[in-house]
Amino acid sequence: MVVSSEWLSPYLVRVRLGGPGFALFGDRPETDKYVKLKFTTPPPESLPVTRTYTVRRVDAQSQTLDIDFVVHGSEGLAAPWAAVAEPGAVLSLLGPGGGYLPNPDADWYLFAGDLSAVPAIAAALETLPEDAVGVALIEVDAEDAVLDLAAPPGLEVRWIVDSTHDEETLADAVRAVSWRDGHVEVFAHGERESMKAVRRVFFDERGLERSHVSLSGYWARGRTEDRFQAEKREPIGQIIPAQ
Repeated sequence: MVVSSEWLSPYLVRVRLGGPGFALFGDRPETDKYVKLKFTTPPPESLPVTRTYTVRRVDAQSQTLDIDFVVHGSEGLAAPWAAVAEPGAVLSLLGPGGGYLPNPDADWYLFAGDLSAVPAIAAALETLPEDAVGVALIEVDAEDAVLDLAAPPGLEVRWIVDSTHDEETLADAVRAVSWRDGHVEVFAHGERESMKAVRRVFFDERGLERSHVSLSGYWARGRTEDRFQAEKREPIGQIIPAQ
């Protein structure tokens, strides 16, 4: 059930969920934990569908969880719903799942993504040791999409504004990072083609071990989520090709 909603920027709205259903939510330690939200397509199809979203924060004391939705007009199902969600509205979900939790023993950290990855990146930054060092690179459409994220003093949050969304923009930003000695831990999630570009930097140019890199596409430009999910089983949808 919706408890409240808050616009964090013109492009990102936070919906807080709670109510009796919270007791059934089995929290996980991962910072990129996600849920499958249940929606129904418009008539006449009226088909049940799911949409995958990161859980930004879980508050066991208040028995609420926050989900941040990227909103671009009236496109899609989940974002338009979130844009007008009012307290008392009911939402069903499945999960959570998850796969990434920052390793506190890493020598430094590199985060890279777009607005869709901000919830997971922000959650990870909040769990890092106070002496953690590194950089978070976040690509957004415009200056008014920039947020004030909490991070350790030694970890720079660098916002990259690119309204054209060139698929090499984030990769070029990664190339420009001053590479530190020691074990780097990478979390890079976002638009599929952009992630393929950063993949080449991490593995082909930097020679990182796959065990040190969490890399995934959250969405694909020009694709509905249903098509995007279907393409994950095809060569075009594979961020890290099967060996």
